[in-house]
Amino acid sequence: MEDPKKERTLFLIKPDGVRKGLIGEVIKRIEQTGLKIVALKVVKPTRELTEGHLPGSDKWMKGMGNKTLGDYKEKNMDPIKEMGTDDPLEIGKEIYEWLIKYYTSGVIVAGIAEGNRAIEIVRKIMGNTIPVNAAAGTIRGDFSTDSPSLANQEKRAIANMTHASGDPTEAAQEMANWFKPEEIAEYGD
Repeated sequence: MEDPKKERTLFLIKPDGVRKGLIGEVIKRIEQTGLKIVALKVVKPTRELTEGHLPGSDKWMKGMGNKTLGDYKEKNMDPIKEMGTDDPLEIGKEIYEWLIKYYTSGVIVAGIAEGNRAIEIVRKIMGNTIPVNAAAGTIRGDFSTDSPSLANQEKRAIANMTHASGDPTEAAQEMANWFKPEEIAEYGD
């Protein structure tokens, strides 16, 4: 069994989070939990770097489309009127392009946090990926009220300020996409 104190996860402060001046706030909240920051850098993402980050599979895009359709249903909105289709894959492809535009719209701060249950803790700090559903006390809950229906109406990605890896497999893939091994520090105990 791997040392639980060495679990690592990627976190990103996306362009809107950087523009809102949240770099220090995000890092502060992560460090206050006892997690260590073992890598940190400011990046102007390219399309290629962003495509390496986003899953981009048809299954993933269909899932994004289904989330949007669920939000439309909840808000009694017509997806054909709003998006021109009710096909979840086609909607997902559109959202994917909005995400590329969002990630490449400015600088991103990429970091790796390390510690016991780092993945779970960083996700809790960030809050629900849909800011309007995020609890108070989380980054997204405290600093945004964006929603899928508003973002889709404005033909853009949800401005949710941050990203946190969802599981160990995702964390490993994402850390390798954003960092070279030599960019990750090893703390001595």
